[in-house]
Formats: sequence, structure tokens, C-alpha cells
Amino acid sequence: MDNTLTLIGRDNPLFLNDVSKSEESLRKVVSESRFLVLGGAGSIGQAVTKEIFKRHPKKLHVVDISENNMVELVRDIRSSFGYIDGDFQTFALDIGSLEYDAFIQADGQYDYVLNLSALKHVRSEKDPFTLMRMIDVNIFNTDKTIQQSIDAGVKKYFCVSTDKAANPVNMMGASKRIMEMFLMRKSESIAISTARFANVAFSDGSLLHGFNQRIQKKQPIVAPNDIKRYFVTPQESGELCLMSCIFGENRDIFFPKLSEALHLISFADIAIKFLQQLGYEPHLCKSEEEARELVRTLPEQGKWPCLFTKSDTTGEKDFEEFFTEQEQLDMERFDNLGIIKNEPLYEQELLTLFENSISEMKSKRAWTKEQIVTLFFTMIPDFGHKETGKYLDSKM
Repeated sequence: MDNTLTLIGRDNPLFLNDVSKSEESLRKVVSESRFLVLGGAGSIGQAVTKEIFKRHPKKLHVVDISENNMVELVRDIRSSFGYIDGDFQTFALDIGSLEYDAFIQADGQYDYVLNLSALKHVRSEKDPFTLMRMIDVNIFNTDKTIQQSIDAGVKKYFCVSTDKAANPVNMMGASKRIMEMFLMRKSESIAISTARFANVAFSDGSLLHGFNQRIQKKQPIVAPNDIKRYFVTPQESGELCLMSCIFGENRDIFFPKLSEALHLISFADIAIKFLQQLGYEPHLCKSEEEARELVRTLPEQGKWPCLFTKSDTTGEKDFEEFFTEQEQLDMERFDNLGIIKNEPLYEQELLTLFENSISEMKSKRAWTKEQIVTLFFTMIPDFGHKETGKYLDSKM
């Protein structure tokens, strides 16, 4: 969307100065290197892939479980950038599968591996089975692909974390926090960097992406009016990841600096701006029933029914933060990029307990959400998880 910056309340790209100052080095490194992008057909993965492609890498292989999204990625790249001399290929594979392992065994020669695969939705914690898949994707697949990178002599491994890993209150954020613990262990054998960043505006499956869907399907716009979030554009997410991958030192976590250039905005405020850009006047409704009824007639009058409510679902964080008070920061190296500096601190006993506990649950093919939540509290004693009994699947 061309007007994304306006919708999220900004006039200028966030990392323009940092990327411009680093462009010569970025192009040199990328043009001389071989890249593997995992989860490359998701919104952030596509953005990262395009940032790499346009700087003409020697080799760029992209893996993603979504065959359809991969097709669109290739069409997008060909339409925007054309072709490169380097080896560009895509592979519709599940990185947790035997087929992926065979693919790595057959090739595996990369300088940089970037892992953008993740289960990112808070709603994924509503049942024990999806929650277990979240653990597999966010933690164990990451640990496995790092080990494969170590075995293949990869120079650098990057994976994406989330702002919700800082003082997590939901299982998604906690899974990424635990992933960071596993990263610390592996960082003693390979250079690893990562990034925590804000919501990616209009990314696949996001609430803002849903606004487009609702308009196309002539359905009401629904959004919380009491939650404010930081937003970056898809391109900014790709730039942040590439900057961390290329310039991050071992165990560095990059994040956007909070400033006038990056500020909080509510979903309801974005919804209003979104409708106004389309030429509609938002019409506030009091119930789902009213909104569903009015959408049949109001759009012809230049109005669109909206339902803005308070959030009461499990896992919603009151505010966003990129780092904790205990973390050491480097705020001088870049203009709008901050860096969390880490020592390889982890408790081997805790990581072993986590691995063994999950393995035992899987071997029995039976587990409860309560068991997993208890295990997460063992890993993160100050975990701020609160169960409300309400989930986004029960709302419009």
C-alpha cells in the first residue's frame, strides 16, 4: 500500500539515513555472498528477500511452506527488479521436514542463513495443539536450522524475534523469549544476530491486512480502541533484518529506536485514516449485529460501519517495549537503530528440562495447555501471562 506511512502517522521512512549511510557496505557484502532465507514467503520474509535480491547476491535460495505465497514472491520480484546473474531459486518446503533436511544435505553451502519463519499470532495459544506447533516452529526448528548451519560452516545466522519477547505476557512472546535462550547456547558455536521490532503494517494475517479484506468483502471494520502499537512498513522490516544480519555482532539484537519518528497509534485511529483515504466516513456502531446490518446500505451513502471496542482477550499486552531494564544497550552506532548487547548467558539445565519435557509430551501424544503454561513459567519465572478465557476467534 502506497499510503502506509501516512496511515501509521509518519511522513518519512524510519531507517532511511542508516541504510543510506551503509549502502556501499551492504551492496559489497550482499553481492559477494550466498544467502538462504527461511520463511521467505511471509510478509517479513518477502521484504527481506527483496532487500537481498536488489543488491545482486551470488546466491539466494528461499524456502517457505506456502507454495502460493512463494509464487507471488517470484512474480513480485520479477515485476519489480527483473533478474540477476546470481543463483536465485525458491523451494516450497517445511523446514521441520525430512525433505528440507535432504535439501540442506544436498546443498547447504551458504554464507548467511536468515530465518523469518514463525507462528506470530497471539490467537495461536488458544488450544494445546496449535501451541505445540508454535513451540516447534519458533523454538525447535530454529535450534535445528542453527545446528545445520554450524555443521555446514555458515558464517552468520539471523533469526527474527519480537518486541513481545521483552517482558512477555503471551505464549507467542514467551516462545520467542525462550528461543532467544536457545540462541545464546548456539552462539558459542556460530555468530548469531536477531531483531525485535514493532507490528508490520498490513502484513499477512494482521488486523490492518484484514481491513483490506473487509472492504473487498463488504464487511464491517472492527478494531480495538484501547490498544496502541508501534508500526513499521514491510520494507522497513526487511531493512531492519538485513542490517542486523550483515552488521550485527554475535548475540546482538537490533530494534527501532523510539522517537518522534516512531510513535504509538491505535488500531481504531488507523481504521479511521484507512477509511478516509478510501473516501468513506466511519460510522460507529454499538454491536456486531448493527454493523453487519448497516454494511448492506451505508457504503452507498459514503459511510462505512465500524465497531471499536475494548480488548479483553488473552495475551494482549497493554504497552510495547523492545528491551528490558536489565539489558545493555548501544544507542550510538546508528541513527534510528538501537542494539541490545548480550553475553552468552543461559542455564543449560533449564534448556535440557524444556527439551525433555516437550519430548515427553509428544511421545505420549497427549498434553494440556496448562502443562505447557507451567513449563513456560519455569523457563520465565516473571512471565506475565494472564488467562482471560477469551480469544480472538470468538470475535468478529
